[in-house]
Amino acid sequence: MNKTGKARETISNSKASDSGAKLIFGNATLCAQLLRDYSDIDILKDVRAEDIVDVTERFIPMFTEERNADVVKEVHLPKGDNLVMITLIEHKSETDYNVVMQLLRYMLYIWEDYEKRMESEHKGISRTKDFKYPPILPIVYYEGAEEWKAETRLKERVLLNDVFEGFIPDFCYKLIQINSFGKEDILKKDDELSLIMLINRLQRSSDFRRLDIPDEYLKKISDSSPQDVMDVIARVVETMLRRINVPEDEVQDFSTRIKEKRMGQLFENFEPYDVQATRAEARALGVEEGIYSSIEKMAEYFFREGKADTLEKAKELAESILK
Repeated sequence: MNKTGKARETISNSKASDSGAKLIFGNATLCAQLLRDYSDIDILKDVRAEDIVDVTERFIPMFTEERNADVVKEVHLPKGDNLVMITLIEHKSETDYNVVMQLLRYMLYIWEDYEKRMESEHKGISRTKDFKYPPILPIVYYEGAEEWKAETRLKERVLLNDVFEGFIPDFCYKLIQINSFGKEDILKKDDELSLIMLINRLQRSSDFRRLDIPDEYLKKISDSSPQDVMDVIARVVETMLRRINVPEDEVQDFSTRIKEKRMGQLFENFEPYDVQATRAEARALGVEEGIYSSIEKMAEYFFREGKADTLEKAKELAESILK
């Protein structure tokens, strides 16, 4: 088996995150929405799903263990018949201080691949004056609850960068931190990615009480979205509900309603609870009741034996355990 084949075999066995970039931005519609609404680049304001080609498979060997968090897209720009850029999307759920170096390695790999393909078509073209490499837009899509703390520029990872500034390669990545956007700002986007971003903000069951998504917003998305996008939303919701330990039958009910485009009142009257936490509380209560039962039995025994002082010590011990 060749190296690429081995890499693909590894990927199929690695633990995928159903809320990761490969799932969300593997979808051309959602990727177009990300580039239009959050890149802050004018030339991408009108990008469409049909302008985007997924080329992630070409770069499988470069990905690390977080390969399910990496997506590479070719974007055919509107201003030129053959004008193409590359967008590299990295999905993070916690701060990674070395992500800028990771992105640099990926970018060099992409440019090297481009050079080899051009050389295979026109021998020696990369050494000519007019040869240019495609621009790459590196994006970090961050959904963690805490503030992103890593620097976004490469030079900040290099010692004495002020002294050697002219000799250090430098670039920055575009950080899209979903918790830096207010709920109302996200809702104004009025598209499928905005719903996914709202869902990805949920870290625990108590967060549902602040969700409060308008029914008309959900209904509009449900009525107008293509089925492939609805399937992505369903998988994202499934992952989120499992993360907060919602019972599997409820998870599947939510998923079915989304896939069947019945989202108008999706979260209405939903009282989320953490099954594991509830069970832990029940176990703790059971232990507490068991201790009290043991105290009662000890009291009966010590009373019969006339050992009141020992009983008092037992009570003190039990009270200290229950605090």
